[in-house]
Amino acid sequence: MSSAGMATGGRVLHHLRRVLPDPRNAVVIVGFAAAGTRARDLVDGARALKMFGEYVPVRAEIADVPYFSAHADADQIVDWLRHAPAPRTTYLVHGEESASETLRDRIDRELGWTAVVPKPGEAVLVR
Repeated sequence: MSSAGMATGGRVLHHLRRVLPDPRNAVVIVGFAAAGTRARDLVDGARALKMFGEYVPVRAEIADVPYFSAHADADQIVDWLRHAPAPRTTYLVHGEESASETLRDRIDRELGWTAVVPKPGEAVLVR
């Protein structure tokens, strides 16, 4: 099964609710699992996950394959940006805050662009 959003919502929750309690099953977390997501909780050894207002026991084997990802790393992102026209402002809105801030600083330093990591809930006008 595959999930979007690191098992934070969608049909994967129905699958997990069914497979997690059974020790004969295995759930493989492929790619990066961000803090605060059910995927990260599983990787970190959670004994139960809350879904649909109830706690589901985790008895299935959990396997973590963190380095298999379709996401670009910072080097790939900066290289890709080098070939784009410089925007007025670059907004970094996906990723963990510390990694986004590091990438923001690198974009500023290497490309000379204005890059911003908006705070949670902050609204920006894009024209």
